[in-house]
Amino acid sequence: MNILFISLGCDKNLVDSEVMLGLIREKGYTITNDENEADIIIVNTCCFINDAKEESINTILEMAEYKKNGRCKALVVTGCMGQRYKKEIQDEIPEVDGILGTSSYEMIVSVIEKALEGEKSVEMKELDYLPEKSYKRVNTTGGYYSYLKIAEGCDKHCTYCIIPKLRGNYRSVPMEKLIKEAIELAESGVKELMLVAQETTLYGVDLYGEKRLPLLLKELCKIEGIEWIRILYCYPEEITDELIQVIKEEEKVCNYLDMPIQHASDNVLKKMGRRTDKNELVEIITKLRKEIPDISLRTTLISGFPGETAEDHEELLDFVEEMKFDRLGVFTYSEEEDTPAAKMDGQIEEEVKEERKEDIMYSQQEIAFENAKAMVGKTVKVLIEGKLPEDNVFIGRTYKDAPNVDGFIFVSSEEEIISGEFVYAKITKAKEYDLIGEVDYEFTK
Repeated sequence: MNILFISLGCDKNLVDSEVMLGLIREKGYTITNDENEADIIIVNTCCFINDAKEESINTILEMAEYKKNGRCKALVVTGCMGQRYKKEIQDEIPEVDGILGTSSYEMIVSVIEKALEGEKSVEMKELDYLPEKSYKRVNTTGGYYSYLKIAEGCDKHCTYCIIPKLRGNYRSVPMEKLIKEAIELAESGVKELMLVAQETTLYGVDLYGEKRLPLLLKELCKIEGIEWIRILYCYPEEITDELIQVIKEEEKVCNYLDMPIQHASDNVLKKMGRRTDKNELVEIITKLRKEIPDISLRTTLISGFPGETAEDHEELLDFVEEMKFDRLGVFTYSEEEDTPAAKMDGQIEEEVKEERKEDIMYSQQEIAFENAKAMVGKTVKVLIEGKLPEDNVFIGRTYKDAPNVDGFIFVSSEEEIISGEFVYAKITKAKEYDLIGEVDYEFTK
């Protein structure tokens, strides 16, 4: 039996997909990438914002055609869309045979088997159930980097966000299970771990009564084979001096922090239900750069939040220009049902949201280009991930670049480099968001 698995949405969703793939493979099913060869199709969905919701719906409908007219015998929907809209999927897409909620993905084999026997099923465990972490994952990222999901759910309840209703309250994965999983990933060839959760900085509070991300980082640094550890999704108000010191002192922990702030106007931050104000944001950014001068800071922002005035937008623009983030992404506000923000006065037209987004991205573009130019002449450690054979140039990332969201460095070399190897490259040129360099053999042993 051939199974086609489609994973949509964020990297946290991807981890769930990799666990399901491991369970599927363990039962002897074959994985295929060809819709026409698939006996079973699984779509792991996202519905965080409207664009993600539309992509999920369109993908399910597209795959339903293979159920109606092709070889496919069973269609299964998992993830956030299944959790949130199970009744609508059952009523409106009869081709779907099984639905799994966000905390039920370990039931994937059971749902497949029922579907093949002609039985439709829906598996919805309690939202605050923490799925088992002992299953071996199938690494889908190419083998050299992998995401390590350290917690499920969120307790923050920002007014625009549906995640607590889809993923439940914050639940940390016990540290011993994370260490075991990380060792298995390292043994499979993973060199870089990306720590992810809805919020990584609160890791351990629910289990141990204190923040234990610093301790987790120290334990992960002991694992042979892991050379880079990157922290994503850090809420600014939860960044402690202890965490800063671990990033600063542990060689394996990249001097990189993904810190979504969403806005910089106190007026908008308050409406969003965020826990920081502008002055506190400036304080934590200043402290990070003082303690770790070469730190690379990434953030995400929301444009066009309800009630955002032209003055609020200008304040955000000024903040972006002042703070000079190394990496920055912007989303237009997405009005999500069942969230407080959707009921707020002052909803903003899509055209205005897009204009404000473009303003921010244009401003950030200049900053990013200047930051890239400032790297010229420096020698940096690079993880090689591929090659452009026609140009005999290798593609890699520096510590400043997370996969799929940041830039690349294109490295020329006199010798062949195997993907997954680290080299040191001297940067010779900056081209927009990307860098160009050549192997520095003085540093590369």
